[in-house]
Amino acid sequence: MQPPIDPPNAYPKLDEAVRDHMKRELLATLPTDRDMWVFGYGSLLWNPGFDHVEALPATLVGWHRSFCVYSHRYRGTPENPGLVLGLDQGGECHGMVFRTRPDQSHAAMDYLWDREMVTGVYEPIEAMAQVGSKEISCRTFVADQAHPQYAGGLDQQEVLELIRKAQGAAGPNRDYLINTVRHLDEMGIEDPALHDLARIIEAEESGGA
Repeated sequence: MQPPIDPPNAYPKLDEAVRDHMKRELLATLPTDRDMWVFGYGSLLWNPGFDHVEALPATLVGWHRSFCVYSHRYRGTPENPGLVLGLDQGGECHGMVFRTRPDQSHAAMDYLWDREMVTGVYEPIEAMAQVGSKEISCRTFVADQAHPQYAGGLDQQEVLELIRKAQGAAGPNRDYLINTVRHLDEMGIEDPALHDLARIIEAEESGGA
């Protein structure tokens, strides 16, 4: 949940009128005669927050889970920005797909829009997820590379430097990383890049680096 007060110079929220217009346009594209699937890759995996009737392991090809979004509120400040997860182009991402019935889809996407589109750094898309031997069309939110919050292209040391020192309204950035990796472990999802970051941070803190 975003904190209620924005610090000075934080990335501004989308204009309410623009945000509502964009949301209405998206909701108008939802199917009314079939189920909708939503792909989750971060906190949606363990905290989807919307009603659904099924959840299955899935792989999204062409996108990968990455610390590619600057955070000025949630896990950082304007002076010491942190990093949070987004889907960035390339590779693949192991996550979950959640199935909503037609009578649930509108409420689910309305909720997800409000959750993800505070500043507009994410972009809603339709993509094909691999679920077992099948491909399923799903909705998800990916990082908008044209947005000033986009932090793609950072190398591992740059990511670590930001995560080590950043703290926001929701707590230290390192906690966000460690908690995410622990949740992924509980779900049996391996993400080599994130696991490497967590191992380095934990080794440093235990005096092993």
